[in-house]
Amino acid sequence: MDRLAQLELLVSIADVGSISGAAQALGISNAAASRTLAALEERLNAQLVRRSTRTLHFTQEGATFLARARALLADLADSEAAVNGTALDPSGLLRVSASLSFALRHIAPRLPAYVARYPNVRVHVEVANRYVDLIDNGIDVAIRTREFEPDSNITIRRLGETRRVLAAAPAYLARHGAPAHPRDLEGHALLLYTYANNPNELSLSRGAETIRLPVHGLLESNDGQILRAAALTGLGILVQPAYIVHEDVAQGRLVPVLDAWDLPRLRINIAYPTRKHLSAKVRSFVDFMVEHFAANDFSRKWTGVMEPARAADPGRSPGRPPEPADLARAPTE
Repeated sequence: MDRLAQLELLVSIADVGSISGAAQALGISNAAASRTLAALEERLNAQLVRRSTRTLHFTQEGATFLARARALLADLADSEAAVNGTALDPSGLLRVSASLSFALRHIAPRLPAYVARYPNVRVHVEVANRYVDLIDNGIDVAIRTREFEPDSNITIRRLGETRRVLAAAPAYLARHGAPAHPRDLEGHALLLYTYANNPNELSLSRGAETIRLPVHGLLESNDGQILRAAALTGLGILVQPAYIVHEDVAQGRLVPVLDAWDLPRLRINIAYPTRKHLSAKVRSFVDFMVEHFAANDFSRKWTGVMEPARAADPGRSPGRPPEPADLARAPTE
């Protein structure tokens, strides 16, 4: 029995969700697919897939073996690509993982340009606000906002850096005023991201001074777009990376508060499983994203002072809420 065919069948079953679908994808009969899976389970002396007339799922042993099968097939594909024309012609299915906010703002809008440059690559975007295991989930590249990867089997390449900022809608600041000092946040409605490091504490620094505040949100969510939408309605002050709110601040929909104070910054990396030979499709996407960040100078934009496009009123200090006339002119989304 061809062991490679067994591995290919197992991975295909996981990808399409059925034995019959995997058989069709591989161009074999349903009976042949069932025999191949049975032979693999017999050779390993373990049940890998539990199936009934309606459902199919992997056992714990099956999920573990599936991850290794994906890695082995990827290594084989990488080795073949290194010695033939596909090394210069990216092709195949590229699986990308990113948070919803990053995918909406910096992957989806760039896909037309990427696909035009590499027409033989098909892209699958897996949205996940928590970090997923790249190898176990068959992910080719992922966008991460952390300094390092605990898994030595993951390689990272730096894309940029971003501040985390506090911002609120002009309407909210008109009703409640803007905090002049971090401790003033205790009297404000906060919109907090639950997947942040220490989501119930804010650490703000200005020069040599650092203040740590315990905080609780009027609204808490595991998705930055929920918090952004709530902030735009005037519900409260959000705490989010600059790459999520930069355009809203530039257009006046949100106003930064306590901008002289810094929250811990986030490093934005692109991560991918370590391979001896990096596949052409992965290399093409990594280089494409690095080029995108460099061309737009995002690190400078996202680590500097957040400034609205409209010049500030000379008679108003940065921390003071806008006047009613300003609110009337503020654009809405």
